[in-house]
Amino acid sequence: MASKYLYIVHHYLPFPQSEYGGIWNVVADNDEECFDLITSADTSDLNEQWYGDLRENIITAIVVKLDEDSMVSGILEEFTT
Repeated sequence: MASKYLYIVHHYLPFPQSEYGGIWNVVADNDEECFDLITSADTSDLNEQWYGDLRENIITAIVVKLDEDSMVSGILEEFTT
């Protein structure tokens, strides 16, 4: 079973898309899966022009390795403005 990680990703988006941006708490196998989960679940104004910034924010995110019995990959919580 592959290791799972909890990513706490902060992402700023400038006005008018957002006043502040948001934070995503994501369980994923790696940075790429984290990126794919956030972009595929995107229901906000996060669009392709900010994907480069999102990748950088995933690389610099707080990442915690989870126990082997942890849950499946997915977004646990999203808060965006």
